[in-house]
Amino acid sequence: MIPLAFEELAPDEQMRRAEEFLALLARRRSVRDFSSRPVPRALIERLVRSAAGAPSGANKQPWKFVVVDDPELKRKIREGAEEEEKASYGGRMPQSWLDDLAPLGTDWRKPFLEEAPYLIVVFRERFREEEGKRKKNYYVEESVGIACGFLIAAVHNAGLVCLTHTPSPMDFLRDILGRPGNESPFLLLPVGYPRPDAQVPDIRRKPVEEVLIWNRGG
Repeated sequence: MIPLAFEELAPDEQMRRAEEFLALLARRRSVRDFSSRPVPRALIERLVRSAAGAPSGANKQPWKFVVVDDPELKRKIREGAEEEEKASYGGRMPQSWLDDLAPLGTDWRKPFLEEAPYLIVVFRERFREEEGKRKKNYYVEESVGIACGFLIAAVHNAGLVCLTHTPSPMDFLRDILGRPGNESPFLLLPVGYPRPDAQVPDIRRKPVEEVLIWNRGG
């Protein structure tokens, strides 16, 4: 054990930071219109380092972040994703799901997978090998999900945009990227700058009154 590095803030500073962060994340949107404008690799590395600082079950850190900028690999990933998405939009998804997606204007075509300068493919490590033995990881889904939340917030904080993309099934990503059998794809995240003409759906967030439940004592 080591001492906790903790900075206690005055109440007004706590509120100022909370309001500032709230305003920052309130502007975050999922973007499908990416610019080809380059992004420094050093910046992407720092975003991944932020994500890798997330808490995890028993500190096993069951994640891998595969960053793709090779055009040929991005083309293969787009082809694999569009094949799965075409099957989903063409019959695998029930009509109720298609109806819910209709206002967002999405379809099986995924050009952003080639347009974005980087694709970050997050893999969950279901177990690990140590000294020739299979070792268990704990709370893998929860841990990797939290890390992805850190990553998305870091991307937005750095002045970039991203899109959470989860073509289903995603095993083609493991094959294309040559990942081992103990890893499975969790999230495909295109990252970069938006196109100058980028548009997003006109959606609204639920008011806090609908999602916050106070269970007051006393």
